[in-house]
Amino acid sequence: MADVFTPAKRSAVMALIRSRGNRATELRLIALMREHGITGWRRNARVFGKPDFVFRRERVAVFVDGCFWHGCPRHATMPANNRAFWKAKLARNAQRDRDVSRTLRKAGWIVLRVWECALVRSRAGRTTARIVRPLEGRQATR
Repeated sequence: MADVFTPAKRSAVMALIRSRGNRATELRLIALMREHGITGWRRNARVFGKPDFVFRRERVAVFVDGCFWHGCPRHATMPANNRAFWKAKLARNAQRDRDVSRTLRKAGWIVLRVWECALVRSRAGRTTARIVRPLEGRQATR
């Protein structure tokens, strides 16, 4: 079916849609952290780059990256239509992720990026261990 809007009008309509984060993957990580007794995290903290979860006292920022939007090396796919646009868009996302991580690390934060695909039951233990390790290390030095 052909689009009823001109490309300019479609762009204007789409620009009005605001993202609300990746709720399902964030909820899955919340469930995993609760299941493994990981506490002390906060959401929506005012930290540069808007991490999904922040352990402020330990200065650990956790980002849950969607496989498509952040370019997971195992699961990312490139849309068949408008390939040039998507290639540039996903490259910008990856560059922004690197810039945010670098800035937070320079400010003394530990940055963890968890892939959406790492939240499946079979990988849950490894994923939560990646979160626990820096938390224990930072608590021991305080």
